[in-house]
Amino acid sequence: EVQLVESGGGLVQAGGSLRLSCAASGFSIDYYAIGWFRQAPGKEREGVSSISSSDGTTYYADSVKGRFTISSDNAKNTVYLQMNSLKPEDTAVYYCAADPVFDSDYSMEDYDYRGQGTQVTVSS
Repeated sequence: EVQLVESGGGLVQAGGSLRLSCAASGFSIDYYAIGWFRQAPGKEREGVSSISSSDGTTYYADSVKGRFTISSDNAKNTVYLQMNSLKPEDTAVYYCAADPVFDSDYSMEDYDYRGQGTQVTVSS
């Protein structure tokens, strides 16, 4: 069974850090792109970052550049999103998704597999 499970969310003060994990099972991320998306209450879902696990190509939304870092550990079949200098506007449910194609224009619905999400709350 294919699964993506996000973890690492929580409550943090502004300026703090969190590391989200996206653990894949049922397939190997070696030849997949993994994307992170987020959706805040009352707002549209947005792409945050993505990585091609095969060659390490990455993408970041302008809103998180310089603060977030995406990485993959193919041996653990897991992708991470290190989030530093968090702001209240980063508060959202964060989702990961997987697809064989790396395309920074992909919406979450374009991805083959999607996780259930983890809540990140940043207090001011």
